[in-house]
Amino acid sequence: MPVLPKPSRPSSTSLRFVVLMVLVVASLVAGLGLRSPSPPDEPRFVLAARHMVQTGQWLLPHRGSELYAEKPATFMWLQAAAYKLVGDWNLSFLLPSLLAALLTLWLTWDMSRRLWNRQVARYAVLGLFVCIQFGLMAKRAQIDMVLVGMTTLALWGLVRHLLLGPNWGAFALACFAAGVGTVTKGVGFLPLLMLLQWLGWRWRHPHSPGPGRSWGWWLLLPAFLAGTAVWLGPLFLALLQDPDPQLQAYARELLFKQTGTRYANAWHHHQPFWYYLQVMATMWLPGSLLLPWLVPAWWRRCRRGDPRYVLLLGWVLLVLLFFSASPGKREVYILPALPAMAVAAAPLLAGLLRRTGVRWLLLGYVLLLAVAMLAIGYGAVHGDGWALRNATKRAIDLSVLPPVGWWLIGVGAACVALVLTLRLRRAGLAVVLSTVLLWSMYGLGAMPALDPYSSASRVMDKVRTHIGPEAQLGMVAWREQNLLQTDPQAADFGFKRPVAEQWQDAARWVAEDPQRRWLFVLDKAMSPCADRAATVAIGSANRNNWQLLPGTALDVACVARTHGAVDDGDSTQDDD
Repeated sequence: MPVLPKPSRPSSTSLRFVVLMVLVVASLVAGLGLRSPSPPDEPRFVLAARHMVQTGQWLLPHRGSELYAEKPATFMWLQAAAYKLVGDWNLSFLLPSLLAALLTLWLTWDMSRRLWNRQVARYAVLGLFVCIQFGLMAKRAQIDMVLVGMTTLALWGLVRHLLLGPNWGAFALACFAAGVGTVTKGVGFLPLLMLLQWLGWRWRHPHSPGPGRSWGWWLLLPAFLAGTAVWLGPLFLALLQDPDPQLQAYARELLFKQTGTRYANAWHHHQPFWYYLQVMATMWLPGSLLLPWLVPAWWRRCRRGDPRYVLLLGWVLLVLLFFSASPGKREVYILPALPAMAVAAAPLLAGLLRRTGVRWLLLGYVLLLAVAMLAIGYGAVHGDGWALRNATKRAIDLSVLPPVGWWLIGVGAACVALVLTLRLRRAGLAVVLSTVLLWSMYGLGAMPALDPYSSASRVMDKVRTHIGPEAQLGMVAWREQNLLQTDPQAADFGFKRPVAEQWQDAARWVAEDPQRRWLFVLDKAMSPCADRAATVAIGSANRNNWQLLPGTALDVACVARTHGAVDDGDSTQDDD
């Protein structure tokens, strides 16, 4: 009888990596369902998703009574679909970002494994995770993490085709993912810029391996259009079938003003050309600490003609130039380049982590993180310093500070213990574990404690208690988080409309039943036609002061005279 070989046992390195990945996933999941949407972007997306679920009208997202034309509907669809599955908005609104982050981590691992090996892949995925911006966006319900999931999927397909192929199926998937990314957020097409890098490479190295002339290249356009048709298809059908001017205006706003005009002539978030270098230096910590060693090593490999580095780093450079050329800049715009940077850095990390200087730098980062959390935590527990100043500025009850402070102190002490235990020899592991602790504390401790203030639920609870269950609420010069926290949803009179026009409609609404109707108003937008003695200062949220006005305290005739004659043209809203 033949002797069967014993099954091979996984190496200790593989087991350690599995344990680390369990901790990574747990830290990203930590806090799911424990907080409500908070500004700047989360409430408006959830408002639109909730409107879809409640009305069954999924094509055109709404922010209250108005169409929301700043972003395509794709991300809101994902949130609404998640709610249909789990039935809880506090769980579902974060699921798309979480799943996109996990997808991005897997794609980063698989891309690195295919380009190099499993050991390099481990460094790539952990290197991506420890960068601050990645974890922050994975735990926020903004479009950008889903965009990164789509752009990384497109890069994965292009790498498999251009560097490891030909693989026309992967190429078609990459083009489709770029199309879906484009209707998730307009810049989803950016991975296709890698084709420019590849064409330049093939021109200089015509005999290098890879896809050559083939009918398969014609897949680019139909696959990309198929991806965009996920949302543009239904929209164009609606435009053909419905001549409604509101629908036409919505399409023009989104397809032209919010794409080309916003890029070429942005009307807010103006920053200097070099702004993203600052973002990479700070938001990509601690990875950015290694750039003094990585950049020369990358340069040498690109000069030697390694196509893996040429394509990955060349694409990152194109993305950086693309966003730097626009006058309007936000730190999240550059995030799609981070996974490619992690893949390009991964083959060098094992060598760098053997350098004493690199180890000291990373250990110093963990120690600095620990000291910062201990200092802020101490101030929060004792009600002084930075924590007190920010709590006062944001009208946060000081009783919230001690619990948050103890979380910070606990994590800071744990980071100190990591430094003392792992010491210089395992500085890289200390960075990974401190990041796990950071995001676990963020999700389980800090955000739930601050949620009543950041989500505006506290002030809206006070509103409900004050007006009673039988009253009706309307809103003037409101913010998305305030409307989201009303149940049933309050009446609104437009979000981007001038305040004067909102007051006219609010006055007509109040006049129908002044005894039962109340208005929730931003203090600086209060009408001169209101009886100031009857208004109630109901509280502050997100650095805004709010007042309640009973319907009986509003002079409707005065509103018609005052606000009908003057259009101040100011909606008080600054939409991102």
